[in-house]
Amino acid sequence: MSVVATLSRHDEAFAALGLVLDPELDEPITDLGFVRSLEVDDGVVHVHLRLPTSFCSPNFAYLMAGDAKDVLTALPWTERVLVELDDHHDSDKINAGLAADAGYRGTFGHEAEENLDELRATFRRKAYVAAMERSLKAWLRANPDATENDLSTVVLGDLADDRTSNALLRRREALGLRTDPAASALVDHAGRPHTGDLTMVMRRARATRVSIDGNAHFCRGLLQTRYPGAEEQQVPRAEGAFIPLTTVAVPQRTTQEHSR
Repeated sequence: MSVVATLSRHDEAFAALGLVLDPELDEPITDLGFVRSLEVDDGVVHVHLRLPTSFCSPNFAYLMAGDAKDVLTALPWTERVLVELDDHHDSDKINAGLAADAGYRGTFGHEAEENLDELRATFRRKAYVAAMERSLKAWLRANPDATENDLSTVVLGDLADDRTSNALLRRREALGLRTDPAASALVDHAGRPHTGDLTMVMRRARATRVSIDGNAHFCRGLLQTRYPGAEEQQVPRAEGAFIPLTTVAVPQRTTQEHSR
């Protein structure tokens, strides 16, 4: 194999890993610096992942490691994919489960508290709320005479055509919500319009967004402390930066594994 082909496959594998999100931080594991190493040899891919602490939630850890294996396995040229999680208190159990394609329930048995699809859906909803808050906050800044209670009449077509609004559209699409210009911009994760005091609705949405942003910055710092030099692999979190969830193509077998 030529050097060019090897580099191309390495880059393709790294790009695939960029589709894997930390469910709580709503960011790619590549931007967070969670990919410790990536080796590609023809059709064999070997990845080592790392996390900010040794006691990160096992379900979060397995979800990211499992998604990493899924997106790499889905590449047309991979023949064997090995994903290993380093320095975690459940590393041995998680790595054995991944190697055996046992799924989350098959790996943790009675310790598995919930289906990973439920966990993924919970944080997908939180990501949507944060995206909605960002977009509507931008609309309020552009309309200084408006108040939060005026947001009940705002539709998607009223929002600026920018990165923040486009991220909101992707989040809505991922949840199956309307994305046409006439759709109300202020709805919950099920598409129901908010009623009552919209100031409180926006305040709660802001708390969700601040929590996600704050945890992301905190975890970056923890990773840098645990692994000096990790900051060189991290991409700064930009205000309003999102990754399109709908581009993450996880093979159907993952859902079947989760139901075991």
